[in-house]
Amino acid sequence: MAIAIQEILTFLVLLVVIIVMLGLTTSFIVAFFGGGPFVPTPKRAVKEVLKHAKIKKGDVVIDIGAGDGRFLHYAEKLYGADAIGYEIDPFVYAIAILKKVFLGWKGKIIRGNFQNYSLRKADIIICYMLPSTLKKYQKKFDKELRKGCKVISYTFHIGTWKPIKEIEPDPILKTKRIYIYKVEKPAKKRTKKKIKSKKQ
Repeated sequence: MAIAIQEILTFLVLLVVIIVMLGLTTSFIVAFFGGGPFVPTPKRAVKEVLKHAKIKKGDVVIDIGAGDGRFLHYAEKLYGADAIGYEIDPFVYAIAILKKVFLGWKGKIIRGNFQNYSLRKADIIICYMLPSTLKKYQKKFDKELRKGCKVISYTFHIGTWKPIKEIEPDPILKTKRIYIYKVEKPAKKRTKKKIKSKKQ
């Protein structure tokens, strides 16, 4: 009996190890091709970022790389936001869903690349991505984000955009630089117009 229990425990441990290894391998592949690895933001930093976002109740807050959903959770819990997140990594997405269930929050997490979805309803965009990735996504931001939408980038600057405010790193809270941007023109006015040739 004791041997059988030991064998079962050994099997379960090996199963967990295999699942974790598969998850890490998947995460590595997604990070390599998707633009960056999953790096959990400390809870203090999450709260600091959201504080500077000045979220109002009912605001649509979108996290374009939601990770385990911590920004979404606190945006809803602390400010009553309508939180939506996109996560491409299936392993990290599964963690986010588990947290959502156990913590009992209503935020929506979608498994997939945010580039396949519209951002036009967003009041606030949260992003924590590498500069090269942000620069690549700037075109989508320019095309879809409506006037008044705020974009909060943690740690890294967004392409050619000029922030309306920069929050310096806080050594006590152990936060990194926070860039705050605000869309000043409607999306349709930021698209390039075709130049018509004049008839001579």
